[in-house]
Amino acid sequence: MMKPIIKEIDVKNVLSKSNLPVCEYSVNPYVGCTHACRYCYASFMKRFTGHSENWGTFLDVKYWQEIKNPGKYKGKELFIGSVTDPYLPQEEIYGRTRALLEQLKGSGAKLSIATKSDLILRDLDLIKTFPDARVSWSINTLDENFRKDMDHAVSIERRLAAMKEFYLAGVRTTCFISPIFPGITDIKAIIRRAMSQCNLIWLENLNLRGGYKTVIMNYIQKKYPRLYPLYHEIYDCRNRSYWIMIDKELKDFAAETGLDYITNNDSINRDFNAPPLIVNYFYHEQIKKSARKYKNLEA
Repeated sequence: MMKPIIKEIDVKNVLSKSNLPVCEYSVNPYVGCTHACRYCYASFMKRFTGHSENWGTFLDVKYWQEIKNPGKYKGKELFIGSVTDPYLPQEEIYGRTRALLEQLKGSGAKLSIATKSDLILRDLDLIKTFPDARVSWSINTLDENFRKDMDHAVSIERRLAAMKEFYLAGVRTTCFISPIFPGITDIKAIIRRAMSQCNLIWLENLNLRGGYKTVIMNYIQKKYPRLYPLYHEIYDCRNRSYWIMIDKELKDFAAETGLDYITNNDSINRDFNAPPLIVNYFYHEQIKKSARKYKNLEA
């Protein structure tokens, strides 16, 4: 991978009011993301930042005035990493996520952090000081060859090892199986691998839209030609039968393995100290209607 174009920029505030159903503020210490995931929905951000470079080849490092009144975020849900990974390799150099956590320490803010990195282990002791902190790792394969085709983040084993350390330290952890590639992602194998070290398992389908639909469809046609008819049926013909079938299979699998399984429309009635809950988010257009009720599922 070529060396990314890096700029340091000044911003008024790193915390933005959010319309996302799972938080009140979205927090992104960087613009862009050098993990360069082929399927990344966040590539749409280029429309708002003036970047013409390919997604994954640039990074803006944000500098903001120190947060003067962190206490105003007490009890508020802050999602760190909605359109970037806060623990990119460049974080080791610039430390903007670390600076953010230090400024918010003691505020009582509720943090939710999404990453594909194990650099987050550096901040474990700091993250533990926040009430009900939640950390999720995206894992959509156990196959390193496929993973390398899809992103430039750390290996799956390193992600799982980081998840385990956070889990053993008492921080609520999520295995985010996303995006699920039909015929490629072995969902059951990932669940078996992660279920002893996470509080929640989220399932999200591959939802192709925008410019990366062509990228992914071309990739499937070249690397997995036997699957191309299936992808055509799902993404060109908009046939949902594959996801309905997988939903049923996973319900049965969850019952066999003693895990609770709900879709994003189901009501919640469970013991939160039970084994991890599996939440199926296959139907994106319904998420906003129901996701708020899952904010504290890892409690």
